[in-house]
Amino acid sequence: MVPISARLDSNPSAPDPHPITKWWLWRAVFVSKYTETTPSSKPRRSSVARWLFWSLVLFLTTTISATLGATLALVTPLSTAICPPPRCVAQDKQQRSLVDLWRDAFLYRLTRPVNILVMGIDRVPNSPPHSSASFNGRSDTMLLLRIDPNDNSVKVLSIPRDTQVDSAELTIQKINQANADGGPALAARIVSSTLNDVPIDRYVRVTTDAFRELVDLVGGVEVFVPYPMRYVDKTQQLDISLDPGWQLLDGEQAEKFARFRHDKYGDIGRVQRQQVLLKALRQRLVSPAILPRLPQLLRVMQKYVDTNVSLEEMLALANFGLQLDRADIQMVMLPGHFSDSRQYASHWIIDRRGRDRVMRDYFAISGNDIARETNRSQDNIRIAIQNASGEANMSRRVAQYLKTLGFNNIYLVKDWPDRERQTQIIVQQGDIEAAKKFQDKLGLGNIEPASTGDIESDITLRIGEDWSSYLAGF
Repeated sequence: MVPISARLDSNPSAPDPHPITKWWLWRAVFVSKYTETTPSSKPRRSSVARWLFWSLVLFLTTTISATLGATLALVTPLSTAICPPPRCVAQDKQQRSLVDLWRDAFLYRLTRPVNILVMGIDRVPNSPPHSSASFNGRSDTMLLLRIDPNDNSVKVLSIPRDTQVDSAELTIQKINQANADGGPALAARIVSSTLNDVPIDRYVRVTTDAFRELVDLVGGVEVFVPYPMRYVDKTQQLDISLDPGWQLLDGEQAEKFARFRHDKYGDIGRVQRQQVLLKALRQRLVSPAILPRLPQLLRVMQKYVDTNVSLEEMLALANFGLQLDRADIQMVMLPGHFSDSRQYASHWIIDRRGRDRVMRDYFAISGNDIARETNRSQDNIRIAIQNASGEANMSRRVAQYLKTLGFNNIYLVKDWPDRERQTQIIVQQGDIEAAKKFQDKLGLGNIEPASTGDIESDITLRIGEDWSSYLAGF
């Protein structure tokens, strides 16, 4: 694995825009005085790269955690990972949209898959605001992303902060301790060794203040709060009090929603809520109304990001992000279970078989033979049935129907407190193929590639209002 702190070497034969040209491109796109510097201004850590980084947030927000607000990286070497001009320039002379102008202005293309480690860092007590010390805390959120131009997809693996690891380099045997003990380099090594030696090309670290300010700048996010949330954490200065139902949350409330963990699911419930927030935030960021706020967004967010991503890499990722649709993004949580209190205190114990399957299907890492399960039988697929139709006893009716189709490994869970118009097939453990087979047999339901269902299930069937007519004759 290339050292995560290594810089990329540019190909001398590849044309590179003159620095002044780059500056004018940024000024033309953002019309922002914030891209200018003066001789007396103090150099900041990758400041230009940070502005570019946060512009990409507008297109890749679905791939980031609720406490983050960003994610990017590219590959080594630059000449084989990025397609430079003029080969990537579109030749048609028709009227160009904003997306077309962006693509033609920034002529770099991603040409092979890259893996990025994204970490949202806990507040560090007594650290000066916006200082390098503010990035030295534990990772409150940890994601591993695979951005793949071969199938135009983004795969997002959420790694619970309490995941148990075994490393002599850590003072506490939890994966979120890695950044605090050894920075991004150690975090990358621990994550890689834990996940079948998956290569990690780049890292991004973001402080928790980033998400709060981002949400405020876009005017808040609308999410469904499933139950009352009450919790106080004096160490992290959290006083959470959220009422159930649909709510428009400001930045402070959204951060509290994302970080709440005072329920039976603890950190796992937090991971699920973060994935919910991703979708809500994306709805705000893709709106044309956000364009006038770009300069302010970029100026504010540059304070909170630490990354080893170069300018050219971000241009390539920005172009890739413009091509993404909602269906191109798949999220999954690292499979596992809560520890027995007699073994470890509040650890997430990795399910080796589930991990190997996720690494194989999402990150193209073959791993161990334990993952070679090509055709899982129906009885091996554990299905949770959750009623969100608004009709009483619908879960039992659906369970009876599934049994006629040969599905017997099923169980009922508490009704979802909000009504859904369409049925969702939630891929809790990341087994997309099993979900597709299940959908084909049902002839109903939208596949939801996210771990937002019942944590004990392989698939959670969240029943929508469309089942009423579907079961009319049953």
